[in-house]
Amino acid sequence: MNKSPIILGIETSCDETAVSIIQDNESGIPKILSNIVSSQFDIHKEFGGVVPELAARSHVEKINLIAKKALDESGISLDKVSAIAATSGPGLIICLSVGLNFAKSLASSLKVPFIGVNHLEGHALSPKLQTNINYPYLLLLISGGHSQYLIVNGLGSYTRLGTTIDDALGEAFDKTAKLLGIEFPGGPKLEKFAEKGDPDKFNLPKPIINKGGCNLSFAGLKTAILKITNNITTEKEKYDLAASFQKTIEEILYVKTKIAFKEFLKKFSINKRSFIVAGGVAANNGIRKKLIQVSDENNFEPIFPDFKLCGDNAAMIALVGLEKYKLKKFDTLSLQVNPRMMLDKDAKYLKGSGVKY
Repeated sequence: MNKSPIILGIETSCDETAVSIIQDNESGIPKILSNIVSSQFDIHKEFGGVVPELAARSHVEKINLIAKKALDESGISLDKVSAIAATSGPGLIICLSVGLNFAKSLASSLKVPFIGVNHLEGHALSPKLQTNINYPYLLLLISGGHSQYLIVNGLGSYTRLGTTIDDALGEAFDKTAKLLGIEFPGGPKLEKFAEKGDPDKFNLPKPIINKGGCNLSFAGLKTAILKITNNITTEKEKYDLAASFQKTIEEILYVKTKIAFKEFLKKFSINKRSFIVAGGVAANNGIRKKLIQVSDENNFEPIFPDFKLCGDNAAMIALVGLEKYKLKKFDTLSLQVNPRMMLDKDAKYLKGSGVKY
């Protein structure tokens, strides 16, 4: 095994074609040699959301080019790569297959280990690309497809404390943005809308705010937004509704995070308490400020990935690959994609008929 392993990571779980190369470092914080992300906004814009078939076709067309660009930027030749890591789930099955099959072929031709990576674990560990963090820590994973509070016990070991029983937070942002007429991808742009409005204009519901532990629900909020938008006639009202939505989300997360802190402290009595917030929605400035506030009030240290590492990227996939490489946790080339992969494999499914408050 190389003293300073170099991992090439590949991410194609949805609509980003991403390749990154990282190298192990004595400091414990890997060096990102390159991190190329090619998005497909223009392809899906007219449909108002990601079309799986078009996304997969774009991955096929781009993957070679993006890999070459990552290698060129890193200054590393392929013969120096120690292992190939790729997202194997969760995500869109036909998109996952593109990256995984490309990674298998590359690993096979280079005769280096192949490592399948849980996309969610990439988000969970992403702050370790910038800072040393000790296990265990509390994680809030908020993205387009996932909203969960988890205890990160170590690599591959997770305990879920709460999750969404319906929509993910990123999905709620995207749907609200669409109702307000914000062009896809609307979620990240909604915060800019909110800056122009009055956050106290609309009194929006906070589903299961006083029950369900630190489980989350956003479907009722989305329905309320839909009813209000049917009667909106001015741009000012749109800004006000966006601001009210933003404020409501911040208040929900404030309350639910306090509950998650208490659940974490029931299991661990430690002085250094790290609270990691990761995933695409972690780039929302208002949410960051609110979560920093609640962390300070409860003696937790809030840690966020750099903005460019919040969304889907391959550096986080390479990071998990590096952690697994050090432990010789390799996969065979027969590994299949798993579009419903979870972090806590023992956690119950809490949507639809499985909902329990």
